[in-house]
Amino acid sequence: MIFFNDVSSHIRMTNQEGGVERHYRRMTRAIYVPAGVPLWTSFTSSHRFSHLDLHVHKDRMLKFLSPSVGTSGALTALRRSVEVQDIVAIEMLASLLVNEVSNPSKHAVYAESLVGSIVAGLLDIPENSSERANGRLTQAQMNKLVSRINACNDCRLTVAEMAATVGLSESWFANVFKQTTGTTPLQWQLERRIDVAKKLLAESDLTIADIAAQLGFSDQAHLTKAFRRIAGETPAAWRRMQQP
Repeated sequence: MIFFNDVSSHIRMTNQEGGVERHYRRMTRAIYVPAGVPLWTSFTSSHRFSHLDLHVHKDRMLKFLSPSVGTSGALTALRRSVEVQDIVAIEMLASLLVNEVSNPSKHAVYAESLVGSIVAGLLDIPENSSERANGRLTQAQMNKLVSRINACNDCRLTVAEMAATVGLSESWFANVFKQTTGTTPLQWQLERRIDVAKKLLAESDLTIADIAAQLGFSDQAHLTKAFRRIAGETPAAWRRMQQP
């Protein structure tokens, strides 16, 4: 809820039933009330005011916030009540939204983006979430990636698919992934594919061409080039070195 004028001397609020008289606080210019949190209000005098109410489903806000701050950070923010008196920037966004809803002039994505900006500006989003605090992926996130790669027949995922696996935006994921591993997501993935190729060369009778096809390389030459760059040997030479 966003008030376009100061109502602090006219409206009281409390989270305790029957507590408006004893356990109250003044209404601020903007408040966020998480789903399920009780709130009672009381007017102390007649007062003319205008306000904007936004009711947004938690799943929509999770979908909006998670790519940037991670699912854990988003959930933490959504569970925290917020009461703000200084709302200069938020009030400007709210006014733009009111004007657009009253007299639609642009694509619906414009109003939706204004709602998203208001949410991001109002919520108490933790800045020390694991993804943002040290610019690194957590071990749990790396484990998720490894499991997802291992579950793929050809060990291939796009950067967008890898980012979605750990609940981050593609651009932020690419940044923190390199900080974590020292390499790019696609280079790391290629190294995992070469590891699988080594296992198949050592433990199976598959031809190099068959291994290349199984792991999604365009042909045997493609696998050989990638294998030599990472392992320092061709697949055939590496296989001979493993034999007693």
